[in-house]
Amino acid sequence: MHLPKAATAALATLVTAAAVAVAVTSTPASAAAGTGTGYLRTSGNKIVDSTGATVRLTGINWFGMETDNKTFHGLWSSNPWKGQIDKMASLGYNTLRVPYSNDALKPGATATGINDYVNPDLIGLTPLQILDKVVDYAGSKGMRIILDRHRPTSAGQSPLWYVSATPESTWINDWKALAQHYAGNTTVIGADLHNEPHAEGTNPNATGACWGCGDQNRDWRLAAERAGNAVLSVNPNWLIFVEGVSCPSGGLSNVWDGDPSNDEDCGWWGGNLTKAGQYPVRLNVANRLVYSPHEYATSVYHQSWFDAPDYPANMPAIWDKYWGYLYKQNIAPIMLGEFGTTMTSNVDKVWLQELMKYMGTGVNGMSFTYWSWNPNSGDTGGIANDDWTTINQAKQDILQPYLIPPVGGGGSTTTPPVTPPPGQCTVTYKETNSWQGGFQGELTVKNTGTSTLSGWSATWTFPSGVTLNNGWNAVVTQSGTTWTAKGPDWSKNLAPGASVAVGFTANGPSSQPAGATCS
Repeated sequence: MHLPKAATAALATLVTAAAVAVAVTSTPASAAAGTGTGYLRTSGNKIVDSTGATVRLTGINWFGMETDNKTFHGLWSSNPWKGQIDKMASLGYNTLRVPYSNDALKPGATATGINDYVNPDLIGLTPLQILDKVVDYAGSKGMRIILDRHRPTSAGQSPLWYVSATPESTWINDWKALAQHYAGNTTVIGADLHNEPHAEGTNPNATGACWGCGDQNRDWRLAAERAGNAVLSVNPNWLIFVEGVSCPSGGLSNVWDGDPSNDEDCGWWGGNLTKAGQYPVRLNVANRLVYSPHEYATSVYHQSWFDAPDYPANMPAIWDKYWGYLYKQNIAPIMLGEFGTTMTSNVDKVWLQELMKYMGTGVNGMSFTYWSWNPNSGDTGGIANDDWTTINQAKQDILQPYLIPPVGGGGSTTTPPVTPPPGQCTVTYKETNSWQGGFQGELTVKNTGTSTLSGWSATWTFPSGVTLNNGWNAVVTQSGTTWTAKGPDWSKNLAPGASVAVGFTANGPSSQPAGATCS
């Protein structure tokens, strides 16, 4: 059973319920690699854009708005809020999942924990107004936003979607208000209705969230239908993200009969979708449902499967059972909403590597949002280090091959082919993003010949002062002003007519490469 993420260290911001009706000035997201054009919908197990092109969301969680701070954590650091989004985009995260609590939407809600010196543009803003600014800026970079109702109050998570202080009516009405608030803004693509519904206790009379039990007060599947259809009634363009439960019955009642063979099959909080095939979520608008399980490592809880003698070979079957079957049987898309680890043990490193392989590579893989950007998540840590500026490279290196960077912002331009080389391949370059002190580029190598390029590579030069930050889809290295990209072990060969887009981020002034060749 998943334990709640510690989210230690508080400091954040959000809004009033009345303010939710204020018009949004954010501009729609630009067309972006990975995140597509216009609003999104589903087609079988794929997420597609308004043109029908397949989209893969490869994102990250930035929490804080669900805490007493009522806004994003890390705004207290020396790294401005835009700088943090710049970094996420430059690393390849094309989607931002934003947890919030209903307390952040109450009249008079105040954002706290903000460094006014580095974020003067946030002074005096409500939580929702800060969220609007994040939506606007992330959208300008081609990123997408998923809103996640993480807690009914800032006090903590809840097994059910309601508590006495936040009844179901408030939950649904706040969702409708947010859906209306962002209507017409294609940066915000949908609602993750409630975070990690789960069983409560091990008593036979436990009253936690169930799936398919038919009890209106406990059946998460029925509640998701009520809330999802309410959201779609005011904004039919949104995707509806539905998490699983922990135990389909809502409680571990059968552990009390002394017979282990009768024990219920329970998993992570929000991670058990075993009953979704039999009892699917039914929405009034077709092609809007995305299932969004959670999956964690031993740093969160030591599940029995981590001790199996055939670990990690046993893991794909476990993932298939809990949620992967929905994708493999073409029932619905999977967007793994949370997964993460401190990666302090090798078993966790292996887990992360195998999970990424399981979700697949390229645009046809499963979507995901990693937990988390924040370094102050007590049971996973973050991609950002404690300074909220540098990154945990060990984690990033595992995720990097699966990330599809957003394209947008920074006045990106496309150049003609750079010094087309003779023979079998050509090289083109475009700058896809830029920010103060750095930029992101994409070098496309295409095999124009009639035979396979074995062990392909490309070289080019940048002016002195431009230094490599990281790269993906190739092994990118730098020696002085000379840069080299070589085919990685998993993709050393390039078939006739095929191409590969080598991405990288660099420190220094935006620059065009010179003398680019490939072989």
